[in-house]
Amino acid sequence: MSLELVAKKYAVAVSPTLEALIDPTDPDDPIARQFLPNIAELIETAEERFDPIGDAAHEPIKGLVHRHSDRVLFKAVSRCPVYCRFCFRREMVGPGKTPPLMPDDMDRAFAYIRAHEEIEEVILTGGDPFILSVRRAEEITSRLAAIPHVKIIRWHTRVPMVDPERVNDDFIAALMAPGATSWVAIHANHAREFSPTARVALARLVDAGIPLVSQSVLLKGVNDNVEALAELMRAFLANRVKPYYLHHPDLARGTSHFRISIEEGLALMRALRARLSGLAQPTYVLDIPGGFGKVPLDSHNVEKTAAGHRIRDFAGEWHQYPG
Repeated sequence: MSLELVAKKYAVAVSPTLEALIDPTDPDDPIARQFLPNIAELIETAEERFDPIGDAAHEPIKGLVHRHSDRVLFKAVSRCPVYCRFCFRREMVGPGKTPPLMPDDMDRAFAYIRAHEEIEEVILTGGDPFILSVRRAEEITSRLAAIPHVKIIRWHTRVPMVDPERVNDDFIAALMAPGATSWVAIHANHAREFSPTARVALARLVDAGIPLVSQSVLLKGVNDNVEALAELMRAFLANRVKPYYLHHPDLARGTSHFRISIEEGLALMRALRARLSGLAQPTYVLDIPGGFGKVPLDSHNVEKTAAGHRIRDFAGEWHQYPG
């Protein structure tokens, strides 16, 4: 009954590719921990938030988040092929959550981007934009590439890892158009996610000329030890994906069982630097709650306090953080 309550509150979906990777004999399996519902999700703490990184504070129109002057997030879809149990948008993605963008919404989004000449980069997110049809992906790419000041189109996705068959030649072609450079950010948190079919999907993207970067989240019970992190970063590099961001887990509701402290994260990054080359180093970052943006967690931006830490945002302002 408890798991039914979890599924009623937060979307649940596991792809056949991921299901095949789960070891049913291991109660601490890192793949299962990321994707199978857990009664711990019903536990909420005082610091957790509906919108932990403050998207709504910077959403001028439906579907667009304009937090930084030179780039916008374009939430083209509100569904995913799988649902991460730690997702910071878990209140907004999945069946019955955020309504899809209608054609008029899409037109307004493109008009906003066209009207703001400071926007050079558009980041496709959601949901997972790789679940779009070839036709819709091609339309979005071509319309963005036709805007003179848009130079970079960045797609954020888990699909190559969880539903790799979708990454076919037609879909890859839909990601590219003359006038802009396309990048893809690949989300994976454990080296075991690199199944043989996932490796083929990543190779298809790279061989087509699309540069790949990584996104991962530092998660208790999944990758919160230097061995697991090192293996993950080596797997990215071996598949021609440049390690990019390692996120400190966000204060999403029902996710406290995934969080470690900032001090633990900093210690892991020191150990990782001692073990791997610079090419394999991600930037350890935190999205400051309240919409203040993403900052690297390093000695310049972090101060220990009695209540947790103070974090400095990109504008130089300090914010109290509980972890």
